[in-house]
Amino acid sequence: MKNETSNNRFESLSKVHKVLGMPAPNHPLVTLVNNAEGNVPLERLPSPHVLNFYKISYKMNFHGKFKYGQQFYDFDEGGMFFVAPNQITGHAGHIADHSGYTLLFHADFLLGYPLARKIKEYGFFSYSVNEALHLSTEEKETIVSVFKIIEQELKARIDHFSQDVVISQIELLLNYANRFYNRQFITRKAVSNDLLQRVEELLDAYFKSEETHGLPTVQHLSDHLNVSPDYLSDMLRSLTGQNAQQHIHNKLIEKAKERLSTTKLSVSEIAYELGFEHPQSFSKFFKLKTNSSPVDFRRSFN
Repeated sequence: MKNETSNNRFESLSKVHKVLGMPAPNHPLVTLVNNAEGNVPLERLPSPHVLNFYKISYKMNFHGKFKYGQQFYDFDEGGMFFVAPNQITGHAGHIADHSGYTLLFHADFLLGYPLARKIKEYGFFSYSVNEALHLSTEEKETIVSVFKIIEQELKARIDHFSQDVVISQIELLLNYANRFYNRQFITRKAVSNDLLQRVEELLDAYFKSEETHGLPTVQHLSDHLNVSPDYLSDMLRSLTGQNAQQHIHNKLIEKAKERLSTTKLSVSEIAYELGFEHPQSFSKFFKLKTNSSPVDFRRSFN
């Protein structure tokens, strides 16, 4: 069966420009679509589609359902979202307002620059659209000003400094996004605290289950919470200083200590109960996290 996106893959910026009825881009590896006035027919892009390059979008008044990966998410107010190469995106139904800015750049544009490696550290490229960055008025002005600098640079005559300037502005855009996402985690603390509580409840339920299903994973938590793994980890880190994997490890140690101190189960039985395939792996993990072996920890209670 043919994949639904097989004919909707964009390998080049020129193809995107052609579909949108725009002149060819001045640079083959980077372009900025200024749709602040809503004049560019972005609805011409097939839905869903796959881009072979990075996408950073600021949508002023966007609303509707947007496809990201295999799911649709409600997106009822404007904001920023970030898409890495080869991710499936698109919209469902009629979108009334596409106004805003969209920056597209190929990974090859970054080659030879530190950002080529560093860009993989920006977790929001793996966030879902329902985890979009919602900007304050001042933040919007800041982001738009960076987009405009990039636009001016790409419209000017390309010279030896053009790539340096544009890449520095892309990195500035990403650093602002990091700062503003951290602000969003703080200002939406009620929502974040609710998510933290649900993480604890999910882990408790996981260990209470009598089914044998291995160790809990970040993916398991994110699937049940309907958020992306990177967003979950960044949100938890902003609240507690620890990412999702560290929360899982803490819960494992908490449950292990509980069983070692209150039951007569063997170390092997506890290891299997917690999801470890091999008792040796459990003992090594426990020693790494507590500086004590399971046997020595149990003895301290006798």
